[in-house]
Amino acid sequence: MAAKGRGLAPRYPIRTDRLSIRTWRPDEAGRYHEVRGTAEVTRYLYDLPLTRRQAAAKLRGLRTEIKRPGEWINLAVEVTETGSVVGDVGLGWTSQTHRQAEIGYSFHLDHRGQGYATEAAAALVGLAFTELGVHRVAGRLDARNTASARLLERLGMRREGLLVQNELIKGEWTDEMIYAVLASEWVAR
Repeated sequence: MAAKGRGLAPRYPIRTDRLSIRTWRPDEAGRYHEVRGTAEVTRYLYDLPLTRRQAAAKLRGLRTEIKRPGEWINLAVEVTETGSVVGDVGLGWTSQTHRQAEIGYSFHLDHRGQGYATEAAAALVGLAFTELGVHRVAGRLDARNTASARLLERLGMRREGLLVQNELIKGEWTDEMIYAVLASEWVAR
């Protein structure tokens, strides 16, 4: 692993009770498309649904380590018991000076409501604090995405702000909510 505050090079897979969080494999473009290729999944994301070709191209460009602020890792979330890839979870290093990171996630519709997103996101929040050495991890979301807000609250994050009509997403002005948790709060939970 990289030294705290100098990047992140996790040992894969990252294991939780039920999940194996690992790098996406080149032969999984079809599954990546299933996770990120529907309007329902991308409704509250900046991205439009990915075509199969776009999913394959995006998959080739994903990072497996973070070397500097502004970079993200996106990882496949696999259910250990079945070997099924059910979603994508990401961690971005947003500021070295202010020691901040951000998480993101998207999950196949068939696997929502089973706690996989919460479990995977918690693993990456923990990694951000223990290995990347950040002080604060945030989650930013479209204010209409109440399921994502509940997930961030289950992680122990607090709602810190509501930005009214601050972004034009897919031709529509949207509100954005910001949630966050501090390293000291994460350890104490």
